[in-house]
Amino acid sequence: QVQLVESGGGLVQAGGSLRLSCAASERPFSNYAVGWFRRAPGKDREFVAAISSSDRNTAYAESMKGRFTIARDNGKNTVYLQINSLSPEDTAAYYCAAKRRSYSDNVYQDSRSYNYWGQGTQVTVSS
Repeated sequence: QVQLVESGGGLVQAGGSLRLSCAASERPFSNYAVGWFRRAPGKDREFVAAISSSDRNTAYAESMKGRFTIARDNGKNTVYLQINSLSPEDTAAYYCAAKRRSYSDNVYQDSRSYNYWGQGTQVTVSS
């Protein structure tokens, strides 16, 4: 089974940017649709963004549109989440998840669709 490792989190000032990475142990990662989720302290896990295995489709939570960008580099077996204009409300643990779905344009916003999860990377935004 594929293992996912997130990285790129850290402490950043409001207004800054981060790029989170989700590296997969199995090649090719292009066999998998991938999603990013986050969980803020005291809140439920929420969907952030998703990308299809085909790399042709992406989806974003409505509140994330414009500041978040999901992209994949299949050569590096990695999916990225670029976050711009960070605010303290973005403070959360960010998780990537994968669902094996080769050659598909489908994207998945429901966390129950995913079979594999990483351990998460913490993003903390100071005001």
